Amino acid sequence: MQEFLKWTLDTIRKEGSSFSWMEEKRLEWVPLVVPVLKKLLQGHTFIVATDDERRWFGEYMVYSINRPYQNRPFISFICLNAFFPNINSLRSKEDFDLLEDMLSLSFSNGYTFFYVGKSNDAKYQISKQKYDSFLWIVDEQVQNSFYLKSEDYSLDTKMIQLFKLLNRSIDAVLFAEVTLED
Repeated sequence: MQEFLKWTLDTIRKEGSSFSWMEEKRLEWVPLVVPVLKKLLQGHTFIVATDDERRWFGEYMVYSINRPYQNRPFISFICLNAFFPNINSLRSKEDFDLLEDMLSLSFSNGYTFFYVGKSNDAKYQISKQKYDSFLWIVDEQVQNSFYLKSEDYSLDTKMIQLFKLLNRSIDAVLFAEVTLED
């Protein structure tokens, strides 16, 4: 079984020059994704939330994660907007607490927010309340998050590449190709 950091580097290099930007960022990526993969193995549900500009990406992730040709168990990824369509109407701490209660009751094995977008969005505010959220933040460097730039001409491509890397990482963990231990 291969160490996850080395596996990540090898996987990035196999993608060729279009993914070379990720070689140095893998040192930021791996410490963020390992806890996510461990939660996946524990049966957590991943609640995908995005700002409005990246809503397409959240829908793409949820659509793509469980394609039948992947020959693996289905993984619980759901869009927050689909699960709770009134999400943008929440304003107060009490509203957020009620949402938290509903999610805790709905996902007894635990859940993890997977947020992609800017930090000025209400869904980010909800996501950051859980210490173990997986955050891809655009235009602001936030502790324990993966940083992306909106001015990057290739941003959409990079997000899809990152999702592809995450999806391959899920396969590697599920099929015991890698170890997540130090």
